[in-house]
Amino acid sequence: MPHDETPAPTQAPPQTQTLNRSSAGSSAARLPAPRLPGAVDAAPAPWLLRLIAVGLVLAALNLRPAITSLGALLEEVREGLHMSGSVAGVLTSVPPLCFALFGVMAPRLARRFGAGTVVCAGMAAIAAGLVIRPYVGSTARFLAASALALMGIAVSNILMPVIVKRWFPDRVGTMTGLYSMALALGTALAAAVTVPLTGALGGNWQSGLAVWAVLAALAVLPWIVLVRDRTPAPGQPAAVRPGRGSGAASASGAASGSASASGAADARSSEAPALRITRSRTAWGLACFFGLQATAAYITMGWMPQIFRDAGVPAGTAGVLLAVTMAMGVPLAFVIPRVAGRLRQQGPIVVVLGLCGLIGYTGLYLAPAAGAWAWALLLGVANCAFPLALTMIGMRSRTGAGVVRLSAFAQSTGYLLSIPGPLLVGVLYQHSGGWGLPIALMAGLMIPQMVAGVLAGRDRTIEDEC
Repeated sequence: MPHDETPAPTQAPPQTQTLNRSSAGSSAARLPAPRLPGAVDAAPAPWLLRLIAVGLVLAALNLRPAITSLGALLEEVREGLHMSGSVAGVLTSVPPLCFALFGVMAPRLARRFGAGTVVCAGMAAIAAGLVIRPYVGSTARFLAASALALMGIAVSNILMPVIVKRWFPDRVGTMTGLYSMALALGTALAAAVTVPLTGALGGNWQSGLAVWAVLAALAVLPWIVLVRDRTPAPGQPAAVRPGRGSGAASASGAASGSASASGAADARSSEAPALRITRSRTAWGLACFFGLQATAAYITMGWMPQIFRDAGVPAGTAGVLLAVTMAMGVPLAFVIPRVAGRLRQQGPIVVVLGLCGLIGYTGLYLAPAAGAWAWALLLGVANCAFPLALTMIGMRSRTGAGVVRLSAFAQSTGYLLSIPGPLLVGVLYQHSGGWGLPIALMAGLMIPQMVAGVLAGRDRTIEDEC
């Protein structure tokens, strides 16, 4: 950390440092907030907050096109690179694998370089990977270039809730809904227009995939402003803005003019032993829920167009059907976090989404072409478990530090759990010669997803259990 002439903050008495979480907020209200080295008293300028909001939206737009654009052209890519069904299954398993491996790095990178810098680098990696991968000429190189783009997506995935908590502590639900809606929009846009764009660019699948690098390059620009911002994620022991208490108290302090995502209690809590998050049933429930919904999402994004095409649906229409599925997340990703935030328990929402998935997969098994639009809509509703999971991450911890740890644990563990799903679908498809067994697998996974979601949606925090 750069040298600062500001005197070191006075250490709180030992008995103050060991206060339990239930009294942290009231204690912080009585004690003056210590001035930490490098602290900034002024609230962020309105133009900066608007720029960060634009950056969040542009970043979210780029978190899925690398995947759904490939799903729309998977048959052409398989033929062009001479892939078997099993290898294509590996290809559709690469996103969750990269998210699990690289997502773990995000908190450490954010502490060292600042969250804005990491997201800026992530957007640049997405742009580079997307422009390189169509032209490498072999499956191994295609996978490597895809991994580069997915690395950028992985760290940005983890840091989106952190940046919202850092800059918009009093509008977590609204901003989570905003970037979740943008994420769903980017997902649907890539699914809908990749095939028509490919035709407009001469029918070359390489151009149809590479064109999405332009959107990623645009997303780099707003984050350049934050490259010099070294303020780490909430709750980290470094330069933070003084606030008033932790958790809800921090949010109320922000509403009165502070942009801090953590206050004096968070600063002191950074000196306490770290939460052993693996002891929390809620954390494990949230990780399993996140992993199962990610499994369903990546199977859908990677294979659903092919399911429809094999049922006789034209390629362009199959891409539009995937777009409809993804587009359902645009309004619902804004509504669901707001509704979930008003409920003490989110289990009922989990069950409704799971039942929509069960009905959609059943219809996809029985009449994939005849009821294609209905199944696409129902599966789109089921896929809105993603913004619900993000919302629960923010609700299942009292402090900014807890949100960082829970986000990294739930997302990284969840993506790790989701890796076998798309691969298994590819293997079952190749060896069974049809979609009956893969669709039965997809439907069966809805049951444990609902169980894990109900567990994660209980009204408690990880601090209660650790």
